[in-house]
Amino acid sequence: MFFQKSRSIITGYVEAIIEGYNIEKVINMCRKEHILLENIKKNRTTMLCVNIPVYQFKAVANIAKQSKCKIKIKEKKGLPFVLKKYRKRKIFFISLIILFVALIALSKFVWNIDVVGNEKISNDEILEIAKSEGLDIGKLKKGINFNNIVEKIRMERQDVSWVGIKMSGTNVIIEVVEADLAPDVIDQNEYCNIVATKDAVIDKIYAQNGTLQVKEGDVVKKGTILVSGWLEGKYTGTRYVHATGKVVGKVWYSQTERVYYKQKKVEKTGKTEQKYAVNINNFAINLYKTLSKFEIYDTIRTEKKLKISSDFYLPIKVVINTNYEVTEEEQVLTKDEAKEQAINEARKKLMEQIGDEGNFINEYINTSECDEYIDVEVIYEVHENIGTEEKIAL
Repeated sequence: MFFQKSRSIITGYVEAIIEGYNIEKVINMCRKEHILLENIKKNRTTMLCVNIPVYQFKAVANIAKQSKCKIKIKEKKGLPFVLKKYRKRKIFFISLIILFVALIALSKFVWNIDVVGNEKISNDEILEIAKSEGLDIGKLKKGINFNNIVEKIRMERQDVSWVGIKMSGTNVIIEVVEADLAPDVIDQNEYCNIVATKDAVIDKIYAQNGTLQVKEGDVVKKGTILVSGWLEGKYTGTRYVHATGKVVGKVWYSQTERVYYKQKKVEKTGKTEQKYAVNINNFAINLYKTLSKFEIYDTIRTEKKLKISSDFYLPIKVVINTNYEVTEEEQVLTKDEAKEQAINEARKKLMEQIGDEGNFINEYINTSECDEYIDVEVIYEVHENIGTEEKIAL
């Protein structure tokens, strides 16, 4: 699409208006004669606007005449008409040639890489693998082996079920389909133990097959065998089995937070300013000379890559630094306020650790105070299934 548009610009084209009751016939006859019509827009049932290459305009005019339709030129566009208009301006003409040559040269490189389809896997992880196989910003497209990159991602990422790479213009799109990783399941015909996944105190045991190695109230460490995958018989001796059952234990999660009594309260005033810079292939040019007019401020940096079309990126970024004026006010918390803040922060982090794994039983809070801050430890006591199957190596 980009190269068709480039060809039209180079050879020149006209915006034409065709009027009549047989405009559909005109379009069909042009297609039959392999005449390129672009950007066709119907203004109404008897009129359409269309772009026609200069060298094919006469043929379209003849077809319109045969179909009893009128055709007229609305505007002439493209390089020939620009050159005709500015034929006496040599500097402009030379600059135009240099620009055109530069665009052709830039089109042979990769100037943007997008990763799509990923939710759990970060872009950086995929891009790092691609980079190791030669795909990076500024690399010559001809020297990149996309098949090798696809294979490398498949080999190194078990959480990727499918990956594909599409190149369009100077843009490369890496499409990823993430795999749903199911936990390893040991076949029922294989021998296994049930072992502890974490340190705990045994609370309840529901053993269905195998030999119990612990009892309620025992303290166990991570990796301790809870239910062994063998049975002892007076006449059969030792017989290996697939241990099954559920072991519930008390598990403790701890989180400590420190909160200072003296804190800075930061608030935005609503005033902003923007500073611009241009980044040309990692070479930064600041377009501002003065420092911020704000005494205290926060900055948010955004980057916009320049592109000619949707897939033709340039090695140029416009960097916008937006400064937000803020005010800082010192506030002093009481010990109770500081303690409450620390407890809330600790609880939030503990819930992120536990998730939906266990049932909450008790909460314990320990505090340690000094003149400047307070340390608060929050401990959650939780009931959890702590057993998991582990294959027996015979």
